[in-house]
Amino acid sequence: MNSPVSQILKQLVTYDKTIVQPVYIQVAQQVINAIQRGYLEKGSKLPGTRVLSQLLNVHRNTAVAIYDELASQGWVDIIANRGTFVLVPEESTVKIKAPAQHIQQAYTYPKVAGFPFQQSFHLASTTEETSLKFTLGDGKPDLRLHPVHQFSRWYSAAMKRKPLINKWNRTNALTPSIFSTQLCNYLNATRGFHIKPNNLVNTRSTEMSLYIVSQLLIKQGDLVLVGQLSNYAANMIFQQAGAAIRTIPVDNEGLNIEYIKKHFVKGSIRCVYVCANRDYPTTVTLSAKRRLQLLQLAKTHGFAIIEDDHDHDFQYEGSAMLPMASADANGMVIYLGKLGQSLFPSFHTGFVVAPENLISEAKNYLQLLDKQGDLIQEQMLSELISEGEIYRLKKKNIVTYKQRRDSLCLFLQDYFENIITWEMPLGGLAIWLQFIETISLVKLAEEAAKLDLFLPKTILYQDKNTCAIRFGFGHLNEEEIEIVIKKLKSAYNKVIGLA
Repeated sequence: MNSPVSQILKQLVTYDKTIVQPVYIQVAQQVINAIQRGYLEKGSKLPGTRVLSQLLNVHRNTAVAIYDELASQGWVDIIANRGTFVLVPEESTVKIKAPAQHIQQAYTYPKVAGFPFQQSFHLASTTEETSLKFTLGDGKPDLRLHPVHQFSRWYSAAMKRKPLINKWNRTNALTPSIFSTQLCNYLNATRGFHIKPNNLVNTRSTEMSLYIVSQLLIKQGDLVLVGQLSNYAANMIFQQAGAAIRTIPVDNEGLNIEYIKKHFVKGSIRCVYVCANRDYPTTVTLSAKRRLQLLQLAKTHGFAIIEDDHDHDFQYEGSAMLPMASADANGMVIYLGKLGQSLFPSFHTGFVVAPENLISEAKNYLQLLDKQGDLIQEQMLSELISEGEIYRLKKKNIVTYKQRRDSLCLFLQDYFENIITWEMPLGGLAIWLQFIETISLVKLAEEAAKLDLFLPKTILYQDKNTCAIRFGFGHLNEEEIEIVIKKLKSAYNKVIGLA
């Protein structure tokens, strides 16, 4: 118990039974750290499991598990009837000795690189952290609606499929994957497409899809047209690709196509980015008339249309308008979509639908960014599509989100009548709120924060013509929506001096 090795272990090893990570893993990691730093030298004999269990006040089975874990990673050699001895793998780092310090304080890592590198303002994160209890988003799904127990079964079943290993070992995809085929069938049935797998590539997210498309499409200085307020994330991607962005007015029929005809000459536009089903952030739907005008203008002027259909699955009244890409006979539209929004975000998949030659190049680019992909995710989504679970979950969640939308509109009527104007959206997980009298939205956010309500800057839109909020309600239940609206009204009263 009083050996030097025992004293080192007693001094350095701590564990916390309240955290998720098992005790034997916590201890094993700290023993490895001690070996790496040179506290425990090669050949040192570690105490037996009985002594170790007493030394660390753990069950003997835990002590056995600690040594088994160390042995499995090659840090110790367990020799029957002799004991457990420290090994030092050849690739281990140089020993760092700091006997007067705690093991976690033996070194610090530099904060600043010692060499120049290219920094980009366009890629500055817009994420804001908060500890406030209530938060408004820009229209994200509610993760609490994710079918946890069913999902566990689906995921486990997907991992056990025998063909999965063959897919990992496949070096050349001679035929389309089952997932690509299933996804094509699903899109053909639900969005009016007539596509084959060679018209489709799936990615990790809509943002990855747009990034790949922008790299293929845009050169330095190319002109990209977006809606007047537009999607800040998409704008960052376009700017990083070198695009010159110009904004186009948006009215109650969506993007103003006549404005494009009047102000831009043939050959000057590289592409037009549009959220056709619901404009971001205003939620306005591009009318059928303007869709036809945009398709004709694209053909005449020779520019591409990037159609981002980010929330097609959330339609409450009637049917969502079919994508422009489903009626594109001239290969002018690149369609971006998302599947699996009723699941955890890590199991959403983005996809691009476009002419075959562009998809071929996109797949080449994807190989650089994400060669591994996620075969388990694809296997599971394939089965969920073929068994109708994706469609069932979507329809089930739409009922819930519609109730939340309706509740939000009732609370707005009660608390913000004659203060805010809005149009009840036919779909989506956000509503566009416009203040009748201009107020400082920054001050509104400050007052809301005092009431435990966080309003991120990315949902606040204010300039000389606009004073509005993109109110994402999808992640809030009806009780939370009422609480948030009351807090928002109290913050508003503070701003205008009524409280």
